[in-house]
Amino acid sequence: MKVARHLAQEALLEKLVACANIIPKLESHYWWEGKLEMSAEVLIVFKTTKKKLTALEKLVLANHPYDTPEFVVLSLAAGSKRYLDWITASVAGQ
Repeated sequence: MKVARHLAQEALLEKLVACANIIPKLESHYWWEGKLEMSAEVLIVFKTTKKKLTALEKLVLANHPYDTPEFVVLSLAAGSKRYLDWITASVAGQ
């Protein structure tokens, strides 16, 4: 949670995201270095624009303790115009 909160705060302060949802207490099952692993993790969902993705990825990779933290981008098919406009306005200016 400490890392997640730090990443969320930094991303918000740098105007890279409009919002960061932190979802604690996830259990992840995955392959790592040829072994099946399981660990407790925290998921962060960042709301941002395409223009901010490269800078956001750099921030996450530079500040995350994992060798290979999850950073995936999901395409948005639709959304409320007011909400999408709010995201754009929130990350504008840098």
